[in-house]
Amino acid sequence: MQWTDKHLLLITGATGFVGSHVAEEATKRGIRVRALVRQSSRIKFLQKLGVEWVSGAMTEPFSLKAALNDVTHVVQCAAMVGDWGDPRRYHEVNAAGLESFFEEARHCDKLQRFVHLSSLGVYPAGDHHGTDETDPTSDTGIDGYTTSKIEAEKIMTHYVNREKLPVVALRPGFIYGPRDKTVLPRIITRLRDGKASYIGDGQTVLNNTYVKNLVDAIFLALDRNDHVGEFFNIRDERLVTKREFIETIAVYGGLPKPKREIPLGAAKVISTGWEWLWRTINMESAPSLSQATVKFLGYNLDYSIEKAKKELGYKPQVDFKDAMQSTLDWYRQKGRI
Repeated sequence: MQWTDKHLLLITGATGFVGSHVAEEATKRGIRVRALVRQSSRIKFLQKLGVEWVSGAMTEPFSLKAALNDVTHVVQCAAMVGDWGDPRRYHEVNAAGLESFFEEARHCDKLQRFVHLSSLGVYPAGDHHGTDETDPTSDTGIDGYTTSKIEAEKIMTHYVNREKLPVVALRPGFIYGPRDKTVLPRIITRLRDGKASYIGDGQTVLNNTYVKNLVDAIFLALDRNDHVGEFFNIRDERLVTKREFIETIAVYGGLPKPKREIPLGAAKVISTGWEWLWRTINMESAPSLSQATVKFLGYNLDYSIEKAKKELGYKPQVDFKDAMQSTLDWYRQKGRI
């Protein structure tokens, strides 16, 4: 599509990892951008981009009307992420918050397109070998985050069918890249401290998704008006093994490689026990071995992106090694390696 001054793109979660990259790309394209930001968020980066911002949150319905005023397009990146925490809080932000957003969005006469970021975590936990969008999603997730994403997809489908909202959803895998403050920093810390381990032999593949490849997919979905109500798996072109993923970080970051391997069966038993204990004593931080960790490092996570290639024209441009080099260069510049 041809973006003009009549178009206005609203980005939720624009101060976060993915949202900040979406805002950066949008401004490069000359698109008028508005960001919905929490009062506690740091907005210096958005101010440098010249982005208009509105104070509010998905969990504050009264703030959504002002955020959506005159908006023609939406990219919904806001989410509570992580593999540990109160499931009720994940539901409040990722499911109930999205429902409040849709409820307000249905009154927006100018709205042309809404891109919702879901997750490959909506599929059942276990090994995947070419899983595509025709395969069923799970009824419940392995943690609060994945469960809330499953709920959010059901809410989306309801609003598409009942209110005819022009929503399309992308399901990215493990997102990595500059500005990630969640997973990669933990991996780097465990490598530095010599505490990193493989689960199994490290030869299962990861659903690696470089943030800039994901942003390309977002704009491909945003620029169209078809495929309303549909879901698209998104990942890099080349999947890497868990061993290649971890060892690339170690080599590029000048960090020691893991030397230990934990059998997958043992990891499942240990993670279940540790999660029970952590919840019993109300630990706020996740155990070092959780069900999410077992899924991330142990299972084969190969999901097909043929639908996105065929229907959206998605062509991941950045290969894993170049992507990880750029990512670790950013961490090094920030003094985090």
